[in-house]
Amino acid sequence: MRRRDQGQPGSVLIDIKGLVVKAATEEGTTTILNGVDLTVHRGEVVGLIGESGAGKSTLGLACMGFTRGGVRFTAGSIHFDGVDITRLQEKELRENWGTRVAYVAQSAAAAFNPAWRLLLQTTETAVDQHIMTRFDARAKAVDLYRTMRLPAPERIGERFPHQVSGGQLQRAMVAMGMVCQPDLLIFDEPTTALDVTTQIEVLAAIREVVQRYNTAAVYVTHDLAVVAQMAHRIAVMRHGQVVEFADTRKLLSSPEHPYTRELLNVTNIPREPGGETGAEVVLTIKNVNAQYGAQKVLDDVSFNVRRGETVALVGESGSGKSTTARVITGLLAPTDGEVLFKALALPASYRNRTRDLLRQIQLVSQMPDTALNPRHTVRQVLSRPLKFYFGMTGAKCLDRVEELLRMIEMDPETFLDRRSSELSGGQKQRLCIARALAANPSVLICDEVTSALDRLVAKEILQLLLKLQQQLKVAMIFITHDLEVVRAIAHDVVVMKTGRVVEAGPIEKVFAPPHDPYTELLLSSVPQMDPDWLSELLGRRAAKAPDGDVAQRSNVYALLQRGTSPS
Repeated sequence: MRRRDQGQPGSVLIDIKGLVVKAATEEGTTTILNGVDLTVHRGEVVGLIGESGAGKSTLGLACMGFTRGGVRFTAGSIHFDGVDITRLQEKELRENWGTRVAYVAQSAAAAFNPAWRLLLQTTETAVDQHIMTRFDARAKAVDLYRTMRLPAPERIGERFPHQVSGGQLQRAMVAMGMVCQPDLLIFDEPTTALDVTTQIEVLAAIREVVQRYNTAAVYVTHDLAVVAQMAHRIAVMRHGQVVEFADTRKLLSSPEHPYTRELLNVTNIPREPGGETGAEVVLTIKNVNAQYGAQKVLDDVSFNVRRGETVALVGESGSGKSTTARVITGLLAPTDGEVLFKALALPASYRNRTRDLLRQIQLVSQMPDTALNPRHTVRQVLSRPLKFYFGMTGAKCLDRVEELLRMIEMDPETFLDRRSSELSGGQKQRLCIARALAANPSVLICDEVTSALDRLVAKEILQLLLKLQQQLKVAMIFITHDLEVVRAIAHDVVVMKTGRVVEAGPIEKVFAPPHDPYTELLLSSVPQMDPDWLSELLGRRAAKAPDGDVAQRSNVYALLQRGTSPS
């Protein structure tokens, strides 16, 4: 399908009517989308929101005529620029992918080729499709890296995916989707892996690109505060159907469907009072330094974790939070300092730790797509730690697997024999949590475990973790960029920046004014459920920018002039 002349702003680009999508299963078929109607106009952002498994990602992919393996369109139509793409052959669809329509995935780590440098992957489609010369594509990529606030934009493209942080990789993927200036951008949780300060920059950049190029966008997310900044209209999905579709301001102020009201009324989990008075210190990180090659990534990091309490590590992408977790688990040896478990110095490498020491400290990864073997069934995933640590087999092992599934609200009869590749993003994350719990650890390190979950499911997971902590007195290290989650679950907070601890202490002290300037920046960057919040924040920061910082001030004001609010 060839590119047509760009239509008028506000003209319909995507028109979906009565769409039914089904997936083949061992039992027959299951309906993923059931009679969905949706329209997207040029220059408009439509938000798709709903719980994990509601069909948001499937609908987003359907807008480009794509379905995952074993999934097919069985009824309805999808008109893209007037052409029903459900009737096109794959070869015709591929002519559009990456050029007229681009997809920004939820898990950048799984989407990038680990053997290719970032710049090559960013420019590949533009060069191969003869949209730009290699020179022009490289210049465009560098400009987008700069817009995405990536460090050293002229050089970062020479790195491989594993050489940048998760947040940096996600921003590089946004840049890759924008290179060809497509008619339609599909964002599937593009800021999931980003800290709050970086998220603001990326959201502003996405909104600017949509407005500047008259691009349509579908924004899939579970974060209502984020979608409130981005979307002109929001479609609320549940069980494969759109239960409400309305203007953003109207939906936020007067939701009609009970499920929408439920999403809007999710409140923070009331945190129980701190752990036991004088609880023993189970983990000590003492003056730890670490490096990746010649680059120092941790600088004199120290803090304690007590039995039955939660320590939250917060900070921007690349601040050293996940690297600290790698040192604790023995995946990265420190260059100086030590990690002590119950006053016992742990071997620097996990290879030199006993099986019981390995069991005591468990990590739940930020990226479930790369943490799970897509060929293994849920039964296999959960059975392995039970066999490895406890020698469980047969009926006893199966009983424990089913118990773990019930703990994470996944029905054993439904999920036991599914492969991890057949699960939604939220279900995969819950499975990773269950796998860690299977070892019955003393310390649980949670690296962004709720970032891929909708508000209702995230609340359930946090409640589960708190319940587990109260019952077993397990210590937790909670790595997150969501400061509202920190308020709900943490006893102590460690604020990190560029590998150093800038502030640490009880949450009541760290989150109470007067704040350290960096902590203040983080707290002020938490999105609010107000469509004007992002524009107002950018305006305040532009006004405070140094007089000499003309570029920053003009860029922000230009953004505000293009649209102070998406609605």
